[in-house]
Amino acid sequence: MSHVLVASDKFKGTLTAAQVGAAVRTGLQRSKPDVEVVVVPVADGGDGTLAAAEAAGYELVPVTAAGPTGKRVETSYARLGDRAVVELADVSGLSRLSEGPAPLTASSRGTGEVITAALDAGCRHIVVGIGGSAGTDGGAGLVAALGARLLDADGNPIADGGAALRDVAQLDLSGLHRGLEVAEIVVACDVDNPLTGPRGAAEVYGPQKGAMPDDVALLDAALTSWADAVASATGADHRDAPGARVR
Repeated sequence: MSHVLVASDKFKGTLTAAQVGAAVRTGLQRSKPDVEVVVVPVADGGDGTLAAAEAAGYELVPVTAAGPTGKRVETSYARLGDRAVVELADVSGLSRLSEGPAPLTASSRGTGEVITAALDAGCRHIVVGIGGSAGTDGGAGLVAALGARLLDADGNPIADGGAALRDVAQLDLSGLHRGLEVAEIVVACDVDNPLTGPRGAAEVYGPQKGAMPDDVALLDAALTSWADAVASATGADHRDAPGARVR
């Protein structure tokens, strides 16, 4: 008997990873009825990451969180023991933009809220898939939801969204979730772009989210201000590191 393992990813916009695997299995068994086919859905950190985790034995835990425009949405994280998988695309992704693109104002805040829920539930090893986001906020909304304060030059909180980062002057990390002191956070990302510049988040991925040329320039400048604030607060500057951006 022949044995075939199908590790299937999604066909974005058409089929889920499980549906792709099922279709391949059907085709194989039509041509060779006695073949044993095992389908294992996989993901690259974007859409389908939760489904892949569930197929691997994780349990979905429901969470209500902010979508990319601030509207509350029903999402979840996947849990196995003290391990969790969070999918940015499911809560802060393009699929949540029912009223059209919002390249300047879409936020990753909801992803931070889901991470917070996992930390509050005792998860200490968290994988965050960051593909498929609706906006270009450099993860600012995510860290804000985890307790950071993003302030302008007058000490006032700035709004959510990538464009608002042009006004950020200070990042206060004193209120970060205490669970982060003991938790391991792993980012699942399949690209190596830096945060800013001609290969950065705004220039390369902004147009996919509806950003026009003037928007791209604004977002890149805003991410530069954000990178400056992060470097000042942490003492480390990773804006040019491969994969530095949060899409």
